[in-house]
Parts: sequence; structure tokens; C-alpha cells
Amino acid sequence: MNIVDGHSFLECFKDELQGLTHLAKTASVITDENVYQRRDDNILNMLNSLMKTLVLPGTGLSGEENLVEFLDLVKSGKRGLILMEHYSNFDLPGFIYCLTHSENPCGPEIANRLVAIAGMKLNEDNPYINACTAAFSRIVIYPSRSLAAIKDEEKLVEERERSRKINMAAMRALDKIRRKGDILLVFPSGTRYRPGKPETKRGLPEIDSYLRMFDVMLLVSINGNVLRISDNPADMSADVIYRDVLRYSVGPVLSCRNFRNEAQVGLEEKDVKKQATADKIMAELEKLHAAEAPNYEKLYSAAKNA
Repeated sequence: MNIVDGHSFLECFKDELQGLTHLAKTASVITDENVYQRRDDNILNMLNSLMKTLVLPGTGLSGEENLVEFLDLVKSGKRGLILMEHYSNFDLPGFIYCLTHSENPCGPEIANRLVAIAGMKLNEDNPYINACTAAFSRIVIYPSRSLAAIKDEEKLVEERERSRKINMAAMRALDKIRRKGDILLVFPSGTRYRPGKPETKRGLPEIDSYLRMFDVMLLVSINGNVLRISDNPADMSADVIYRDVLRYSVGPVLSCRNFRNEAQVGLEEKDVKKQATADKIMAELEKLHAAEAPNYEKLYSAAKNA
């Protein structure tokens, strides 16, 4: 591998990515028959090795005591949900890396239970990204944003039917994993944040439905980013590599029901209530992010000057 800050993901890891594509057996077309995709441990190990080359000393978790409480509740029968900030396609790999390298045994156990909600483009748009996603258990959905981008009326009718089937199958898969005791991870913005585009940092109203299905939740913010969106966001293999300290800040355990009730107090209209939940989630994530920022800056400065 030839890691140079500022070079693309594909340039830095071309040989490794080609190896992943040969190993990966993930579907390149999503249907209602394959929305649940179980992780491939061989690919996870390879991706963890890539992460090790990118993260700087100081990378890790803040608020691990909240992970311990959360896992205890999940093991007691509560249905657990994690909501995370979203900057890059390496947000989940970084979180898994930090969990599996935690000295607290709850970290690897949570990593083993995680199932992420993923959009179809991770499977369908790029073979290298498809191969990387095979490292993680996930339920694939057809995002509403994808439908909104279709202009051809005939194609829109066809894709609406496809999205209905895929998302119904995803809900059935979701019900199975939450009954099993797995932990769902969702990015409430539904897309990666992009500077100068505030709409990418707004929570989706659909996130309210997830809170209705779960009992307890954790909010997780991210400071630091080893993979940054390029000038061509549509080509995810063109995302740019920068070695960095990654700090995942885990907030306190929250009751999903109480959180929704507090967000929606005094509101009547259904759509307004859903957006209020999403807005409150994003506001709380921003607070977590800001609180951890000074620690991240200190650790990053130390790592770069070492």
C-alpha cells in the first residue's frame, strides 16, 4: 500500500481493494430477497488492518461507561439503537475498529451485535465500496432521496414499486434482528455531511420510526476523519485519505420513548412531530461533537508532533 495524505482511497489501497473484490460475495443488485447481509469476518479483518494504517495515536472512545450500561440493558431484553454522525464511508469501520480494540470487553461484544442500516448505492454503485461493505452486517434500504432524484415518470413508477418491496422486506429483517438481541446502527442524516450543504446535516423525519421500534438508544459523535469526500461525491472510491485521530464520543443511555415525547411536546401535525424528533437528535449530536472537540484537537496535535 502507498498511503499519501490527500490521495484518493483507490490510489492508496488499489491492490488491497482488488483483493477485497475477489473475496466479497455481496450482491451488486438489491432485491427484496437479499436486504439482510451478514458480515464476512475475513473482509472485516482486512478492513481493520487498513484502519490500523490510517488512525493516529489517541484514536478511541469517550464515554465507554455508557456502552457498558447500554449493553447490560440490551442483554436484559431491551431493544437497542445507536444513532451516529456521518462524515464518511469509514465512520462505521472506524467505530468497529475502536470497539474491537477497546480494553473493555463490552466493546467487542457490541461490535459483534451491530447491524447497520445501509442505502443501496453502497452495494450497487461501486465494486470497491461494495466489497468494503461486506465487512459489516447490514439491512439495505431504498432511500427516499433516491426516488426524489428520478425525473423519468415511467422509471419512477417502476422504482417506486421496487422501493416498496425492498423497504417492506427491510422492515421484516429489522424486526428479526431486534428480537434476536442485535443492536441497530443508523445514520440519522441519511447521507454524509458535506461542507457548504447544510441540508446534508439535517436529520431525516423517517428516523422517528426507528425510535418507535426501539427501547434504549445511544448517540455517538465523531471527531476526526480519515476519509474525506472528494470534489466528485458520486464516485466514492475517489474519496480522499488523511491519517487522523478518530474520537467517537458516546452519550448517555436514553429512553427512545421519553426522547420522542420530549421532542414532540405541544406539536400536533404528524410530519412536524417526526421532523422535531430528527432535529432534536441532530442538535444533541452536535453538542456531543463540540464537547469532545478540545480533547480531539489536543490528541491530534500530540500525534502530529510526535
